[in-house]
Amino acid sequence: MSTEATSVFSRKNPYPATITLNQALTGEGSGKETRHFEIDLGESGVTYEVGDSLGIFSSNDPELVEAILTNRGFSGEEQILTADGVATSLRKALTYNFVITEPAKQILQALAEKDPSAAFITELLDPAGKPKLDDFLWGRDILDLLEEFPAVQFTAEDFVKVLRKLQPRLYSIASSQKAVGKAVHLTVAVVRYIPKGKTRMRKGVCSSFLAERAGEPGSLPVFTHTAKHFRVPEDPAQATIMVGPGTGIAPFRAFLQERKATGATGKNWLFFGEQHAATDFLYQGEFEAAQADGILHRFDTAFSRDQEFKVYVQHRMLENAKDLFEWLENGAIFYVCGDAQRMAKDVDLALHHIVEQAGGKTPEQAKEYVDVLKKEKRYRKDVY
Repeated sequence: MSTEATSVFSRKNPYPATITLNQALTGEGSGKETRHFEIDLGESGVTYEVGDSLGIFSSNDPELVEAILTNRGFSGEEQILTADGVATSLRKALTYNFVITEPAKQILQALAEKDPSAAFITELLDPAGKPKLDDFLWGRDILDLLEEFPAVQFTAEDFVKVLRKLQPRLYSIASSQKAVGKAVHLTVAVVRYIPKGKTRMRKGVCSSFLAERAGEPGSLPVFTHTAKHFRVPEDPAQATIMVGPGTGIAPFRAFLQERKATGATGKNWLFFGEQHAATDFLYQGEFEAAQADGILHRFDTAFSRDQEFKVYVQHRMLENAKDLFEWLENGAIFYVCGDAQRMAKDVDLALHHIVEQAGGKTPEQAKEYVDVLKKEKRYRKDVY
């Protein structure tokens, strides 16, 4: 069910929601900070289905905004037009309307044109120079570039023209509305790090906004984003195989809540991975309770750094190749959520190997088998 059908709130008119719970999921000593958020939707009429995402309009870190204004000698009260043509102050624009953490191509071009010492950037902007450009930009934000090339001057109006529009961030919803009512839950990895050779902390725009600055009632502008391709099985008797390492676990927490609430009889098998069981076992108590309740029939974990050799979810899949193939043969839907760059590719490769190994097929036949899964919508991905 789409939000637009039941509510006046949408992406163009987000609902000012309130965070009611902001809780660490990772323990002391973890190399990560993953948090659980519970958000009150009040009487907004905003609805969602499991598999959907929550869109959040965040604001930039005020400390970074002030540092940029100070570096350029701006007061912050200069009047400019946003990318949508709305007149506002430069301070507000840098806070709410423009990306200041990831340099856009336009500012790099402007630096290369205006400062001879930045001429090397022109080569990096060539498509062939993308790997070098990525290396150059890693850990650098707009303030870094302004500090590195102080000779380049911008008027307030020209400055915002070389910045990209700040877009909402989408997070996989970690709850079923049938279980939590007028609320929505999220599982968020908070990004904070200091790049090598630097002293200033870098922060993920939306994750740090949620963790640090969205505590006031009504201060969280949200909307729901429908994902019809990533639903629980239409047939409640159909089985699920869910692979969700890290924050990829979010929709599968929602799936299990939904399957319990609807009395679905199909079996559920979950693969979860993180670094250390002692500090990074997200929702451990909930999943163990789901096992005890008979909602979660199989649960395999992979904690990559708890032994000499790194073990990931794809390794656990391969260890259970015979059973996993049997579940697929019996009609299970295979779901993957999480990192698209590496994890999803490794899981896909493991799936092909499982079909070869347990199904006695050639690589070509295994590819055909997996292609049929996709065609039948029994291989569903939510990767980012």
